[in-house]
Amino acid sequence: MKEKAISKAAFLPIDRECTVGFELEFSGLSVQQTLDTLQHHLQGDIENISLAERTITHAELGKFQIELDWSYLKKVAKRQSQSQSGEKTWLKEVGNLAEKVVPLEVVCPPLTLEQCEQLLPLTDALRSAGARGTDESWLAAYGVHINAEVPTNDDDEIESEALHRYLQAYGLLQWWLFDAHQVNTTRKVSPYIDKYPESYLRLLLAQESVTMPLLINDYLEHNASRNRALDMLPLFAHIDPERVYEVVGDDKIKSRPTFHYRLPNCHIEQPDWNLTVPWKGWWVIEKLANDERALEYWRSQFLEQSRPLIGVAETDWKRRINEWLIDRGWW
Repeated sequence: MKEKAISKAAFLPIDRECTVGFELEFSGLSVQQTLDTLQHHLQGDIENISLAERTITHAELGKFQIELDWSYLKKVAKRQSQSQSGEKTWLKEVGNLAEKVVPLEVVCPPLTLEQCEQLLPLTDALRSAGARGTDESWLAAYGVHINAEVPTNDDDEIESEALHRYLQAYGLLQWWLFDAHQVNTTRKVSPYIDKYPESYLRLLLAQESVTMPLLINDYLEHNASRNRALDMLPLFAHIDPERVYEVVGDDKIKSRPTFHYRLPNCHIEQPDWNLTVPWKGWWVIEKLANDERALEYWRSQFLEQSRPLIGVAETDWKRRINEWLIDRGWW
């Protein structure tokens, strides 16, 4: 029986307790303008870390980070925060230039979906202040990152079987998700959101069960890069940091017990856009990952349709997935 379609007006609920951290990338505002806009609504405690970084700590929601997404400038800004005025003047000039070409990022604290509703007026305020997103620049690949807390068992442990289900669900949906999110050309060619290779999908979907070391090793063998739309390196670095940093060796990997989904565009400049739009893509992954019968069906279908050398016909696969999701009321 077809499930009832759900409105986009709110954050769609999922079938588990979960906190979610959103990250928004955009341009059009300076660090200070962004701080002022958010502070008008949050009324929190401000920390001026450097010219390139600020934080606002809200009593109930937690810490919001505002920063230029350029690690070099952030490091220099911290180092020079107590320096002489000449160096500070140079740093300010570099920062002003960077604000025109480097994404400004707002990193929200982990929130329940109910608390996430309080983010909606913040994105409206940033839009009104002049924030511009994905379509603003042919150079920058502005997006929204969704950091959903991973499921745990009754002993608060992360289980390999649960992560395996989510990876399988995303793998089955990834071609469709690029179309569903209408990922723009700049972001498709950027070094941030590549798809999992089909060789990895075949391996992943053929496995009935996995241990955590096997799951991590297989991922690293095929995806030893942060350049993935569903980047598992932060999570695997949380579970087995020695193994991950040995293979990847990237100091930008931030260990945390969350999925790191970085596929959606950031259309903050559009009046009818808010964070419930990118959330719906992740919500579909959640639904499939936790529907055992559906996951098994599509897993077997993918493997059956895989042909030597040519693999699975992507266009036909996306059509079938789209029709099924619409029929179920999931899209």
